[in-house]
Amino acid sequence: VCIHRVRSCSGIRFIKSKYVCVFDKSALKFSHQQRLFRTSAVSCGQIVQFKLSDIGEGITEVTVKEWYIKEGDSVSQFDSICEVQSDKASVTITSRYDGIIRKLHYNLDEIAYVGKPLVDIEIDASKGVAPEEDVVETPPMSHEEHTHQEIKGHKTLATPAVRRLAMENNIKLSEVVGTGKDNRILKEDILNYLAKQTGAILPPSPKAEIIPPLPKSEAVPAAPKDKARKIPVPVSRPIVFSGKDKTEPITGFHKAMVKTMSAALKIPHFGYCDEIDLTQLVQLREELKPLAQIRGVKLSFMPFFIKAASLGLLQYPILNASLDESCQNVTYKASHNIGVAMDTEQGLIVPNVKNVQVCSVFEIASELNRLQSLGSAGQLGTNDLTGGTFTLSNIGTIGGTYAKPVILPPEVAIGALGKIQVLPRFNGKGEVFKAQIMNVSWSADHRIIDGATMARFSNLWKSYLENPASMLLDLK
Repeated sequence: VCIHRVRSCSGIRFIKSKYVCVFDKSALKFSHQQRLFRTSAVSCGQIVQFKLSDIGEGITEVTVKEWYIKEGDSVSQFDSICEVQSDKASVTITSRYDGIIRKLHYNLDEIAYVGKPLVDIEIDASKGVAPEEDVVETPPMSHEEHTHQEIKGHKTLATPAVRRLAMENNIKLSEVVGTGKDNRILKEDILNYLAKQTGAILPPSPKAEIIPPLPKSEAVPAAPKDKARKIPVPVSRPIVFSGKDKTEPITGFHKAMVKTMSAALKIPHFGYCDEIDLTQLVQLREELKPLAQIRGVKLSFMPFFIKAASLGLLQYPILNASLDESCQNVTYKASHNIGVAMDTEQGLIVPNVKNVQVCSVFEIASELNRLQSLGSAGQLGTNDLTGGTFTLSNIGTIGGTYAKPVILPPEVAIGALGKIQVLPRFNGKGEVFKAQIMNVSWSADHRIIDGATMARFSNLWKSYLENPASMLLDLK
């Protein structure tokens, strides 16, 4: 039978044929009504152009940072294809198909555009995986369908395909242990759960290992604090002098910083500085560090700074607000999403700890550990980098004392924390003692925040840190 086309219309099939000798109904399969498709077999499979779908946040282009596959490799659904980086986050692109990679459309560090092909995948046509529309052009996907592009750090439990697999097998996702990043439930987790029902052993969840503190006898002695240790050491990078100018495009987080700082120029900044005596807080942290370490969390000073700021924002909510572009309305933010500026190889990034107003100091420390680990690996997601309402920048980790921080729109205030120094101070009796002193530099939007409000907030924040026990009265 030489069949040119099969058309389905209102349940009636019309067959146009040039020479019809034998007709076998089983030779035809209709997967969809009112759709044109070829019925001739393709021995080498169909080539699907896998396109970069919309990943949200108004992103139209990304930079290809790493390929996890190469031409000729076989891939399955949900296998990682590549990692791309926008000006807001790093994103891992995963496959929607089972097949063989036939072409990579971009090289490393090239710009890929939303809606354009990333790779060509050869799919076995006999399996009927992709209709003809996918061969020519990938159809637009719904909001749920494009979740196959997993944003790193985003707290999504499972993709729609995994949810469907669980539903078909009457499995509750809440009962499945996720082994993916951020406890994401993968297809393998569902299969392992099914195997467990028949007696197989389910692999344990990769939880953070709790490391108990070393006994005092086994503790590593601290290195002597001599002056030579404080001398800055230059970064050991090979110096290449070519004698020629080099031009590079601004991409990734640097591009985001250009946009943000250009918008910040529209804000009239004013500054306020003060010094904080952290002597009591230093002692308290030394007492709590072993307890936090037993629970698998590294406790720094930053969780205390963040929690004290949140307690202050409850009293002065104007510092946790935003101003619209026309300067006609002020929005007071209910959540205290406090950002922490981080210096990474990819550039300056400011992830934020969500809902600090309902978090304990330990919970803040745990979240900071997670953000710092992802930031060092360049794997922070959009959810971690957006939604901030107030920011603290710890320049003291590098060694600075004072700074003039720049506000991150649409926020209205930011603080820069200097290094902690041992300096002589006088007590109430006029006696000189060693004090742990830190300087803070505040910047605020002078359109809606006056100097008196900033000073009062700073004094309240200072009182919490100088007398850590006073925070217990206001903790919730």
